[in-house]
Amino acid sequence: MKAPRQPLPAWIDVGLIPLANVMLAFLVAGLIVLAVGVNPLDAVHVMLIGAFGYPEAIGYTLYYATNFIFTGLAVALAFHAGLFNIGGEGQAYIGGLGVGLVVLALDGLLPGIFLIPLAILGAAGFGAVWALIPAWLQAYRGSHIVITTIMFNFIAAALMVYLMVNVLIAPGVMSPESREFAASAHLPLLHMVLRSAGFSMGESPLNLSLLLALACCVLVWVFLWHTRWGYELRAMGQNPGAASYAGINGRRMILLAMGLSGALAGMMAVNELIGVQHRLILNFTAGYGFTGIAVALMGRSHPFGVVLASLLFGVLQQGGAELAFEFPTITREMVVVIQGLVILFSGALAYMTRPWFESLFVLLRRPSAAAAAGTERA
Repeated sequence: MKAPRQPLPAWIDVGLIPLANVMLAFLVAGLIVLAVGVNPLDAVHVMLIGAFGYPEAIGYTLYYATNFIFTGLAVALAFHAGLFNIGGEGQAYIGGLGVGLVVLALDGLLPGIFLIPLAILGAAGFGAVWALIPAWLQAYRGSHIVITTIMFNFIAAALMVYLMVNVLIAPGVMSPESREFAASAHLPLLHMVLRSAGFSMGESPLNLSLLLALACCVLVWVFLWHTRWGYELRAMGQNPGAASYAGINGRRMILLAMGLSGALAGMMAVNELIGVQHRLILNFTAGYGFTGIAVALMGRSHPFGVVLASLLFGVLQQGGAELAFEFPTITREMVVVIQGLVILFSGALAYMTRPWFESLFVLLRRPSAAAAAGTERA
């Protein structure tokens, strides 16, 4: 008979196990780097300097991390409901459509104090609606959420290509992009805000959407662990049968979870479109929606863990570019391989190291348990 799994403290399950997975990923990546003639320690040093070594690098790292926070939160929230939302890429894409339509229609009529909140609502609303379609299909027609969300990624991409090429393209422009948004729709850059307050920070694309992402983390935490709806959503994810017996409406929870997940993914477009690009363009999502799956897995679907995992992927994104620039034998494709290894060990092999920690935890507890038993006998 198989022994029951040993429950682990949260600091091991949420802290040490993901850290061990990342270290294993970097160990394998180090072997690959060594095979092309580069010292792995030198590569790590260059990557860290490229990510944190100067003010501009820090800004770029946090800018990338902002995108990962939005998409990672989206996947994490759906995980708590027992739903595997693979559609973050498409939901972010359609969220960008919401931003673009709101801004293009209203940037000549409204000041920024009204326009920017409406653009954020447009991103969240369009992303939520796009996620609610596969949610409804699962809740009322039995379609699997993984299959439908994957399909909707392709539908979103095709829809955006059609709209950008035939409807929203700026007059007289060859590339498929909209006209530039008015200055009132530009989200302030963080280095400019700090400079106006008397602080100095290197120039980078980092903007106030970072604060929006952190606020979403707090709101998701409050929703999941401090509201009735959050409790019902987590109960359904843990045991749908018991939740249904307790009177929880599973269909409503599927719609709620996927709607909120789509809204979070859609808000990634706020950082890219009104924070940096200042126009609607194709392929602005750049795979952030798919990487959000690994971010959620590495962060154990907790908002705080999502922030830490997003920071790691921000380091890989920014530091990896510096790595490819510094060492000619390390190409950009190899940097993508390193990112893929982190995703592999944090996703598909996320619990590979758990039995090791369980065994170690049992061995460390035996002496203390024996000592406590001896004290009781005395």
